[in-house]
Parts: sequence; structure tokens; C-alpha cells
Amino acid sequence: MKIKTPTLIIDRLKVEANIKKMLDKTGSNTIFRPHFKTHQSAEIGDIFKNFGISKITVSSVSMAKYFAKNGWNDITIAFPVNIRELDDIAELSSTINLNLLIESSDIVNIISQKLVATSGVFIKIDSGYHRTGLTYQDTEIDNILIAISKCDNLVFKGFLTHAGHTYNAKGSDEIIRIMEESSLMLNALKEKYIPQFPEIITSYGDTPSCSIAENFDDFDEIRPGNFVYYDVMQFHLGSCRLDDIAVVVACPVVAKHSSRNEIVIYGGGVHLSKEFISADNDFKLYGYIVKLKDGGWFDPVPGAYVRSLSQEHGIVKLSKDHVENIEVGDLIGVLPVHSCMSANLLIDKSFIIN
Repeated sequence: MKIKTPTLIIDRLKVEANIKKMLDKTGSNTIFRPHFKTHQSAEIGDIFKNFGISKITVSSVSMAKYFAKNGWNDITIAFPVNIRELDDIAELSSTINLNLLIESSDIVNIISQKLVATSGVFIKIDSGYHRTGLTYQDTEIDNILIAISKCDNLVFKGFLTHAGHTYNAKGSDEIIRIMEESSLMLNALKEKYIPQFPEIITSYGDTPSCSIAENFDDFDEIRPGNFVYYDVMQFHLGSCRLDDIAVVVACPVVAKHSSRNEIVIYGGGVHLSKEFISADNDFKLYGYIVKLKDGGWFDPVPGAYVRSLSQEHGIVKLSKDHVENIEVGDLIGVLPVHSCMSANLLIDKSFIIN
């Protein structure tokens, strides 16, 4: 491989298999609106198009503009409206079907005054993650709906949540319980307000629960994202198999310390992110190590892992036998802990195989 610096390698066949598996679980009554913040790639987006996907989710206005330029015209920005970007939002709304995320009646009035075309709006519900959103019993919901009803250029689309607390769950049963709790909250809201707004939907998204669940019948729309690549974190959560991970970061070996059974790679926090998995206070895992091959990579090297990261350096722990078989100048692969972060950091240093 003619790789000189840390590079993200994407396995197209695994990407396609991951998309197909998620799509096959999505019934005809559920909208599949995948989140594109994981890959942020027009080429990967085209693979979704090949499966007939036409609606997507993004996490920023700039991402929405990028995908709009690449032929996507039904986009939900699943991030609270940043009023400093209202000029860009207004421009987008005049060219595509755009859905926005709100949690304040004051924001409704500000948005409406700026938009020149009609946009959809979802109310963000906090189903337990406690990052953003309103509780499903918050009286501000009524204030928002009153404000929307006075706006000719805003259409209330329904209630949206992201169950990000599944990433802290202790096993599959807890992940499914979180999904079920989210469903109860969203559907209670839908039942309450659908007489007034008969077209509203419930929109739910996170990869762990969507991967483990057998179906999505309790939601009108799902928005998983990380499933397209998966990663070591998803593997540890039980969301995927190691074989489902569709990306690897190829890193040059720049130093070797046989006395410590360690090698140093050109691949640090600015390439892999500093996300880690911790088994106890003394152990942190920043990625699994794999050997690269034509057309992909092998299974993880037993006992080998990235044990620490600085800005550009990665320290890899190996067995004595494996250290002896690696030389400075070799390339090794790192299965990332968080593929969304790695894909973003290496967005200009990636290529697709197969």
C-alpha cells in the first residue's frame, strides 16, 4: 500500500452489508432516515442511494449544505438551531425539504422571521440522555406549538429523540429497555397531539438499540448513523461483530521498543480521537490492532491494542512474538474505538476498497 500517513480505509462490501441489514429490519411503515455524520462522504452517500434511500439526517448546517450539493433534497438537521446560521438555513430551506430541531418557543419566532420558504420543525425530546431537549411532560411543548401555529412558514413534523445513553448501558437488555422507554415517551406525546396535528411522527435514533432490536414498529422514523461503519465501542456494546466493522486506520510504524513489547505508530489523537474503552482504572483501550492485506484486513492480533495516544503518537502493546515480526516502516491497522470521530478527523485522508 502506498500510504505515507494515517489513512482511513473503508470496506465497501461491509458498508453495503451493514446498510442492507438495517434496512431489512425497517418495516414498510417506518421511515429510514440514516444519520450521515458518521461518514460525511458523498461517495458513501451514493451507496445509500443505491438502496433507495432518499431521506437523511445530518448534525450541522454545513453538513446539510454539503449533501444538498450532492443531490440530497430531504434533510433533517438533528442539532438545535444555531440562530447565528439563520442566513444559511434560510438559503437551504429555499432549495430542499429541510427539517429543523427546536426546544424553545422563542426560537420559533426568530426562525420564522428569517425563513423565506417553508421548513419542517421537530421538537427535541430528552428521553434520558440529558444532553438537549425537553422532558415529554414539559409545558414548553404547548408554548412551542402555539408559536408554530402562528407561523405560515413552519410545519410541525413531530417529536424527535436521540437515546445516546444507550452507550452507557450494561448489556443488551438495558439498551432495549432504554429504547422501549423512549418509545413510551414519544408515543404518549403523539397520542396527545395527533388530533391537533394529524401528520406528526415520532423520530428515534441511535445505533446500539437499532442494531440490537428486531424491529422498529414502535417508531415512525429511525435515524441510526454509526452502523454504516461500526467500531470497537459498538462491538463492546454488543451492537455488532468484529467482522461488521467497515473501517480501519492504516498507520505507519515509526519506532520499536522490543524491551517493552511496544511499537510507536504515526497515529495519535488527531487521527483516532481520544475515545477509549476502560475495563478498570489501570487499563484503557484506544483501538484493536489488525494486519492489513490486499482488499482489507485480518482479524485483530490477539492481545494487541493501542494503549495510549498523544497528538501524533500512538503506543501499541503487543506480545513478544508479534513485536519481533514488525519493523519500523511497516503499516499496521487500527480498528477505531469511535469511527465517527476517526472518519471526521481523516475526512481528507481516506479511500474505499472493494
